[in-house]
This record gives sequence, structure tokens and C-alpha cells, in this order.
Amino acid sequence: MEKIETIIIGGGQAGLATSYHLKQLGREHIVFDAAENPAHAWRNDRWDSFTFVTPNWTIQLPGAHYAGNDPDGFLPKPEIIAYFEQYVEKFDLPVRFNTTVLEVTPLEKGNGYQVKTSGGEYRAKNVVMATGSFQKPKIPAYSANIPAEIRQLHSGHYRNPGQLPDGAVLVVGSGQSGMQITEELYECGRTVYLCTGTAARVPRRYRGKDIVTWLADTGFFDQTVDKLPSPKARFAGNPQATGKNGGHSISLHQYARDGVKLLGHITGAQDGKVMFAPDLKENLAKVDKAEKDIIAMIDKYIEANGINAPQEILPDLQDGYAVEVITELDLKAADIKAIIWAMGYTADYSLVKLPITDEDGFPIQKCGITQYPGLYFVGTNWLNKRKSTILLGVNEDVEHIIAEMTR
Repeated sequence: MEKIETIIIGGGQAGLATSYHLKQLGREHIVFDAAENPAHAWRNDRWDSFTFVTPNWTIQLPGAHYAGNDPDGFLPKPEIIAYFEQYVEKFDLPVRFNTTVLEVTPLEKGNGYQVKTSGGEYRAKNVVMATGSFQKPKIPAYSANIPAEIRQLHSGHYRNPGQLPDGAVLVVGSGQSGMQITEELYECGRTVYLCTGTAARVPRRYRGKDIVTWLADTGFFDQTVDKLPSPKARFAGNPQATGKNGGHSISLHQYARDGVKLLGHITGAQDGKVMFAPDLKENLAKVDKAEKDIIAMIDKYIEANGINAPQEILPDLQDGYAVEVITELDLKAADIKAIIWAMGYTADYSLVKLPITDEDGFPIQKCGITQYPGLYFVGTNWLNKRKSTILLGVNEDVEHIIAEMTR
């Protein structure tokens, strides 16, 4: 059994940032990643026209902050993939691709961990779980009741409109992925039905700056997990936003105006029909309020700091409230030939054979440090702060566990 000081599980942005720091310190380590190439999530779980939702300046992996000529632009998918490929190559990071970690078991007397992989077994003093929060696509069990002739796929497997059969499309979920896919589909002439949730809406730009710049300036991304109203708030969807075509605001009300058929939460499927909760108007109200609250926070910050930023009044769209509330839809009558499940992902840390998650399946840790010596988490949503899982903030959490690991 090969011995190594530190094993990092997952070669995404958190795993690569951890590897970068250990490489700079000359510490022995290895990264295991089940994928064939770098940037697996960006390469294989995003559609063809995908771009970053946050501006390029937020690309802040250690040693490779964005240095291009378009800091306020949004990298397209091919350039995102190239960035991660070049990161691994430039720093000669010890990533072993095509290697799946099957099990992490503690050794006796706290002497590290046994790590079983598809390529052999290892003993390590430290194990860093960098698998993130988005591992298993969420698709409800009642999807099995959908007629077989209707094409079903998760948003992570959607690539472009041409991939779908002719006819209308039902998109389930109005977070970032669901909203962006819906826009692409109806802009190419598809009839789209959209099941709404309560993911917040933000304008793309406000008072002269991109919304992400304001959110960073106000400390929004630095909000710590203890300030959330409840632990379950960690699982809220990301705000509705897009970076496509240079970035622009997106809104359920605008979608309704453009012909998208808005629905409430999906509740089930049976006998060729899909059922929905009668909560469309409530969902719209929550989304609208979230935008107003964020804008009020920014306005307060501008005033308190005497910032010279032009006043702006956002459009007060109301189109969604005029929509008929539908609680049942006959798929054949509506000519729906495809369903895209844009309900997000769930995390799975069951490969670690220790009680390391709470009742919600979230890692029990503080700033990535668990109660078990040498076992760490990075890259998990709301690990410590709102920015824990994004390129803007992942390195802060990584530096924290590196300091603990090497002190």
C-alpha cells in the first residue's frame, strides 16, 4: 500500500487550489479525479453556449488571477476549460485523472486514513475532500411516471436546442441554469413551460457597475454561515443571472411577456399529466422582494460611503402576475416532447466511513476543519462564507486548511 502525506479527492477548483499551495510548500501530495480531463464540471455539465455568470475579474485561483483585457466580461465555455487545463500544466500539479476514490477509512489510533481507489490503495496522513456540493443530479422519483416517448434530461446533460425533439419543452426550476436554458430555448422559437421556484433575481448592472462588483464591495459574499436564518438556507439557489452576450438582466416577468408559460412548483406526474402547486404568484412575489432587498442594501452602502454613482430606478415588471395559475398540464395536449430537470444537485460524502455529515447531509466542520485529525473539506457551498464555492472565494478556505495542516 503506497504511503503519501496528503490525498486530495476532487480535481475541481478547490482541489487544484489546495494542490497549488502544497506544491509551493514542497509538501508531498496527490489529487485523484474521476474525470478524464481538467474542468470536468465546466466541460461536461454545462451547455454549449454557457458563459461565466460572474465577471472575469472574479477568477482568483492562487497564482493565476485573471489578467486578460476584459475583466468585466464573461468567459465562454471553451476559454473556461482552457483556463483549468493551463492551470494544471503551468504548475505541474500531480493530478491523476480517471481515478475514482471508492472509500476513505480511518486507520487505528488516529494514524491517518486508508484510501481505496480504482487504481489501488493508499495510506495518507491527510485527506482533503474537494468534491464540492454538486455531485448527484436532482431528478424526482415521479419522473418515472412520465410517458416514455417524452425525452427527459437533467440540465447538466442539456447542450443545445437541436438536441431536443421538435415540440414544446417543460423546464423544471428557475435558478441560474433553468433561466438561462429557458431563454435559449424560447429565443430559438420553442414553446417553453417553466416551473418557477424562489431563487432570487438581481439586475445584471446597477448604478454604473456589474451587480457582482457591488455585492463584493458591500461584503455580501463575505457573509458567514452563522448569519443565515437557518442551516437549510445554505441550500438556496443562486440568483437568476446570465453572462451570455456580454451579460444582461433576466426576469420571470420578461419571460412571461415574451411568451414563456409560467407555472408553480412541480408536485408530481401521473397518467400523462404533470401537477403543480398553485404558488406561482407567491414565488414571483418572493423573487421580486429579493431583488428589492438587494438593491436597498446597495443603495444604503452607496449613501453611507459617499460614492458617486448615478441614481437608477429599475423597471417594475408585473407581467407574471397576470398569468393564469395552472395546477395540471396534459403533456400530449400541450405538445410537450421534452422535460429538462433544472433542480440542481445533491452532495454525497458517503465514501468517507465516518459520521461527518449533519441531518441535512452537510459536512460537520468549522472553516473546513473536521473533528477528525487530518480530514478536511474545501469547495463546499457555504462551507464558511457565501463565496466558499466560487472562484472569488474558494482560495480563502483553502488557505485556512493549509495553515492548519502544515502548522
